Order: sequence, then C-alpha cells, then structure tokens
Amino acid sequence: MSIEGTDITDMGAANGGYEILHERRSEGLIARYFITFRHVLGLIFGYTYTFIQKQKHEGKGWSLGILLLRIPLIFAWPFLNRQLIKQPFPVQFRRRLEMLGPTYIKLGQILSLREDLLPKPITDELKNLLDRLPAVSFNRYIELLEKSLKRPVGSMFPLIDPVPLGSASLAQTHRARLISGEDVVLKVLKPNVRQMVINDTRWMRLVGRVAQLFIARFQPRRLIDEFCRYTVLEVDLRNEADNAEIFTANFSDEPDIRFPLIYREFCSRDVLCMEFFRGHKPDTELVAWMPREQLDKVVDLGISATIEMIFRDGFFHADLHPGNLVVFDDASVGFIDLGMVGRFDSDMQKRMLSYLYSLVMGEPASAARYLVALLIADRKSDPEGFRRAVEDLNRRWLRNPNFDEFSMAQLILQSVALAGQYHIQYPGEIILMVKALITLEGVGNVLAPGINVAEAARKDVQRILLKQLNLVKFFKDSLLVLPDVLDILNRSPLVMSEGLQFLEYQLKSPREGALQGLRGTLFASFCLIAGAVVVATNGPVLLWGFLFFSAFSIAGFGIISRR
Repeated sequence: MSIEGTDITDMGAANGGYEILHERRSEGLIARYFITFRHVLGLIFGYTYTFIQKQKHEGKGWSLGILLLRIPLIFAWPFLNRQLIKQPFPVQFRRRLEMLGPTYIKLGQILSLREDLLPKPITDELKNLLDRLPAVSFNRYIELLEKSLKRPVGSMFPLIDPVPLGSASLAQTHRARLISGEDVVLKVLKPNVRQMVINDTRWMRLVGRVAQLFIARFQPRRLIDEFCRYTVLEVDLRNEADNAEIFTANFSDEPDIRFPLIYREFCSRDVLCMEFFRGHKPDTELVAWMPREQLDKVVDLGISATIEMIFRDGFFHADLHPGNLVVFDDASVGFIDLGMVGRFDSDMQKRMLSYLYSLVMGEPASAARYLVALLIADRKSDPEGFRRAVEDLNRRWLRNPNFDEFSMAQLILQSVALAGQYHIQYPGEIILMVKALITLEGVGNVLAPGINVAEAARKDVQRILLKQLNLVKFFKDSLLVLPDVLDILNRSPLVMSEGLQFLEYQLKSPREGALQGLRGTLFASFCLIAGAVVVATNGPVLLWGFLFFSAFSIAGFGIISRR
C-alpha cells in the first residue's frame, strides 16, 4: 500500500472499511462494576435458559429442579436480550466478552487456549473473538497523536496514510513517514482504553480473590493476577518498545531474524513509532512465487527463532499468529506486535528445554517426568496418574509425529489439557508458549505441508544444549559464585583446625552421658553441609574432601563410642 502523495492537509475520512468507533465517556470504577455485573447476570440466565431447553429436549422439562430454575428466569425475562440468550451458551459467552470491551476480549483470547480449564466447545468459540474492531476517525487519530507527543504532526510526519493498517482491541496502527524519510508504523492507543483496562483489572483481581475461596483448585487468583499484569503492561506502549529492543539484542548475531527498529523520539505511553517492514505474509500466495529453497529457509528460521526465544532466552513472543510474521524477499523473517511477551525463569527454562529435548529425541518417559516437574499441585492432585497418562500420550505421538496426524504442539496442548482431570495446574507462561508453537506449526504447514516440527527443531535444541555445556560459559557462571568460594577458603584453616582438635578431644575424653554425642552430631552435620556447598560451587577437591572425611569420621566415632 503506497502513501506517496498523501498529505496530512488533504486526508479524507476514509477508514478502509473499518466501522467508526463511537467514543463513550470513560466509566468510573463503580459504573464499570455495574456494567460488568449486568453482563455476568445475563450470562448466568443465559446458561440457565440453555440448560432448561436441553432438559426439555431430553423429556425432563417438568422435573422439580427445572421448575425451580424457571421461576427466576420468568422474572428476569423482560430485562434480557432475547436474541442473544437463545444462542448456544459458548456464543453467548463470546458475544458478552466482545460487548464488555478490550480487557475482556483479551481475556477471551487467553481463555481460548485453556482447554485444561474450560470445555472444548467454549474454547473453540472463543477463537472467533473479533480481531478487526471499530477504528477512530482519522482526524481523531491525529488529535490523539499530537496530544501525546505534544508537537504538531506536520513537524514529525509529513506523510500519514489515512487508512488504518489495523484496529485491535487496544490500539490502532497507520503507516507514516518521518521527516527524515524513513517509513514507519504509528501505533496509537485508543481513547479511554487505559482507564477502562485499569478499572476492569481492579474488579477482576477482587473477583479472583473471592473465587479462590470456592474453587481454589483452579487457582483463579493466580490466573487473574497473571492476566491483569500482562494486560496493564500492554496499555503502556513504552513496554512494547522495550520488548522490541530486548529481542533485537538477543538476536543481534542473527541478521536473518529481524525485529522493528524503535524511534524513541516519537514514542510515549500512548504512541509507538517503529520501523515499517516491507514484506509478505506467510500464506499460500507466498508459496506460489517463492522458490522451494527459500521457503525451506523461511521455515528453518521461524523454527530456530521460536525455539531460541523460548528455550535459550526465556523471553518469547506471547501473541504469535500469522499476522505478526513478515517474510522478506531475501527469505529472512521479521516479528512484529511485541506488546505481549512470556518469560521463563532459569529453572523453568531448563526443565522446558529438557522436556522438549526428550520429545525430539524420542524419550516419552523422560518427557513425561520433566513435564510433571513443572506442575502446580494441591492435596487432591494425582501427579503419578498424570505422568502415566502423559507418557502414554507421548508414545502415541511418537508413532506418527506430523502436522496432519498428531503434531508436537497438539501433543503439548493435549498434555496440558489432561491436567484438569488430575486436579493439576500449569503456569500461564506454558500456555503462551503452546500458542507460539501452534502458530509455528500452522505457518510451517502452509509453507512446507506435512512438516514434522519435532524433527526440524532437533538440531536447534541440540545446539542450545551444547551452548549450555560451553566451557567458557561454565567458567563465567562459576565467577558469579566466586565470593562464596573465597569466603569458604578463608574459613577453611579454622574449620580444619577445629575439626582436628575436636577429634583429638573426643579420643581422649571419657563418656559423659546420653547427650555426649549431640555436639558431635551437630559438628558432623556442619561439615557435611559445608562440604556439599563447596562441591556445588566447584571448590577445591582438598577442602571438600577434608570436610566430608571429617563428617564421616565424627559420625563413625560416635557410633563406635556408643557400643
């Protein structure tokens, strides 16, 4: 789409087929509560109506329980949206999320992946949530831009396309050109969105705490807090700018994997100015003209980038879908829309890497064991039963691991979905990772039909593991605990001296009663723990050898002296 000849003085009201957003005054916290409460009540009555209709079809419409349910529904009927309430319940749920606005649309998009929490008909319907939403008029867009950057638009962007590139739940994007000549994308937060999100997340957190009292096994407080944290970060566009720069730094030595350059001078909480990627979407049109060799390169780069984000860096694109991928003419790839990211701490990152390595190397039992190590369990959980079920699932996958029959992402998604049957939960980051892998497989299958992602990812997983075994990296990591090692070495002469004096004293001293061995036990325990610390920090063999020898000698002497 060209922006040549388009000037900010002659831009019309064309909105590229997008419905014009009719702004509403920002609702206060109390007003937002009543709006949300009204939709929740509507959803409850909608479920009641659906349940009653189902019972009628089964010939149970006049049972006592159904008659009792009809009474509140009769009183509420004049106030309900009858056209909506007669829809299947999953459709009602999706529509009410859309009516509640951007926060709940985001929530629905996350819930669409939680087959471990929700029935499949609901998660399938939530995948239909709107991603093309009404856009503000172009004149209003310019007002928002100038208000946030506190400068006339003409002094920054001599050219702006009046037709939006996209209009999502939180923000709207247009193509533009800087005064210095670079083509950029301008992303501007929609009016009143931030306050709406803040108000919504406050009520959600309260609901999560109340729900925790009744359905603790689903961990509603943790899940809602996690969602609220991600969503609040997204309404400050400076966070997306930070994410883009972190990704760029992580892949600085891989020029074929690109992330947009950020122009900080033209960024704020409400505005993001980033490099425009002139490329192609990974679809069937690309397959039609790009040579097979280049398509294979695109697939390899996509797999490498995703695997490295997740398992090497622990910092990955958490809103990955085909619209956020760009393929360039030279078969390099780019990632855009970086507002939502997932993070793995070092422990989870290592366990997930071990899990994936076991899968790609064909070790179903090891993969199940590593997956169980990540779970969040309670007293009703059955980790052993879950491990056996996952191991069986892994074995079925290994018989024919391809996109059409049983893909790797489908395997991980089904493994996580099994968790609900065994009263088990998983961290939200794992669900975001699954979303990234599902997108990766879907795009890979378009460009290379029947792709086996597990086979294609094997070399990348092995490379990451080999890098972790790198001696230089091992030496650098060892330097991090150098102060502890030096402290232990400084104390070691005193420990050795006291240990020898204690042994000499014990050999010469007569028995003093039942508690005489207490001091020896404590000192032996100290030596044993100190020795373990020295081993863990790669300390000198002589030191930890002496500590272990002292611990076992004292323990042995205590046993002999009691006989």
